[in-house]
Amino acid sequence: MHYEGNIIRPPSEARSIILQATVGCSHNRCTFCPTYTGVRFRIKDEATLSADIRYAAQAFPGARRLFITDGDALIIPFKRLRQLFLEINEQLPRLTRIGIYASAKSLRRRSLEELNQLREQKLGIIYYGLESGDDVTLAAIDKGTTGEESIALCRKVKAAGIKLSTTVMIGIAGPERSLIHARKTGEVLSAIDPDYVGALITMIAPGTRLEAAERQGQFALPDQRGLLLELKEMITWTNLSKGMFMANHASNYLPIKIHSPAQREAALSMIDAALSGAVPLREEWMRGL
Repeated sequence: MHYEGNIIRPPSEARSIILQATVGCSHNRCTFCPTYTGVRFRIKDEATLSADIRYAAQAFPGARRLFITDGDALIIPFKRLRQLFLEINEQLPRLTRIGIYASAKSLRRRSLEELNQLREQKLGIIYYGLESGDDVTLAAIDKGTTGEESIALCRKVKAAGIKLSTTVMIGIAGPERSLIHARKTGEVLSAIDPDYVGALITMIAPGTRLEAAERQGQFALPDQRGLLLELKEMITWTNLSKGMFMANHASNYLPIKIHSPAQREAALSMIDAALSGAVPLREEWMRGL
């Protein structure tokens, strides 16, 4: 397989074939993200992709899942993207699901009809970095979208019958706006009603604009207690019909994985117990990106 640079995939795609169709991210301006710093976004050539698909078919003929990277492969022009899906399915007929990352920029370009066609070619899940439902926070991190637009874009994914996994960030609004960000994010998540929510605690990565802001005294993370209170507020305001809310990423102090709404109260009680010191938190050395 012809891999270039950092290859990032969701934890749930650990057993999937990883096909790198693009290099970098078409947005690549988020203040917190170090993944594609200095990388110019491009779509890989068809010959390379065909060679990788043929290799995958020979090496993993019984594979059931495939994930397409890099950060925003859904932005590939539709005619070419559909051909890529057709080729994947022709070479790997036993696949049951193809996954892909999406951004607001790429979802703006995909019509409902196009998403329906990709779903018919086994696009089974889209991963979307919501980060926040608070427009002030979204502007501060240069996300390039608003909460209301994310609701519309994500509902389009759901309307196409494709599973949706969203990522949100704890701490990204700083201490002053922490609970506002949490509440508005919960409200946007409730309006979207994704199948999965992954809540990560913000880790300030070297070389990012967020790190520069921290160095200059323009940004700070909430303290440990503040992060737990933010998580509690977000869960309180998140009402999913039957989705999973997961805060069990390596960055989190208190691993939580719940079915919402059935287990929401239990999760809130666990956070209260952690705040009182009755439940131990993950040690700093165990946390990471």
